[in-house]
Amino acid sequence: MFALVALLIGMSKTGVHGAGMMAVPLLASIFGGQLSSGILLPMLCLADIFGVWYYHRHASWQHLKKLFPWAAVGTIAGTWVGGSINDEVFKVIMAVVIIGSLGIMLWLEKGQKEEVPHTKWFAGATGIAGGFTSMVGNLAGSVMAVYFLSMRLPKNQFIGTAAWFFMVINWFKIPFHVFAWKTISANTFLLNLTTLPLILLGAYLGILLVKNIPEKAYRWFIISMTLLAAVFMLI
Repeated sequence: MFALVALLIGMSKTGVHGAGMMAVPLLASIFGGQLSSGILLPMLCLADIFGVWYYHRHASWQHLKKLFPWAAVGTIAGTWVGGSINDEVFKVIMAVVIIGSLGIMLWLEKGQKEEVPHTKWFAGATGIAGGFTSMVGNLAGSVMAVYFLSMRLPKNQFIGTAAWFFMVINWFKIPFHVFAWKTISANTFLLNLTTLPLILLGAYLGILLVKNIPEKAYRWFIISMTLLAAVFMLI
């Protein structure tokens, strides 16, 4: 199961975003909520490098500049709140985040409410929510998918912008996990290193899969993967 998590993480960083959301409850079922987030983080950081390396030219920095300051605020808030969350509350948060994000995705697609995404409060709220959910349970994938889909980013720009966002935020989170939560240690990092070949394989498979998805179909692919992750989590 741990090997499967590594494969899914690799795929998530090269465009198959729902794969990462499926990895979270899998790992939580092995190690528990907070500890699993610390074990998962170095795997995400390793995978982020490959995602940025392949898609770095496609990032939209005008969107990233709006998100980073608020995401830092959300990360700090998540550190404070997440330290007192037990595993049952963690599972509830996972359910609310994924299913809530899915509902917003479908609402935006059906209503095409273009006035919402381009307001300042939407970028700020998304940044805070992204940083908070990323820190608490590495679940910002669904939150950020809502934002990037609503910005109507083309497929490669969607992936490249997400890759840069998560690489910066995930590396920013490491000191909080090491010194505040103490969920990352030398032993857990050595465990993470054993997954590197599978992360690489997952990243390669993700590139192959996304290449074969038409531009117009990619939006619904992201929504479908989020739905699959929600169903998988509730089973």
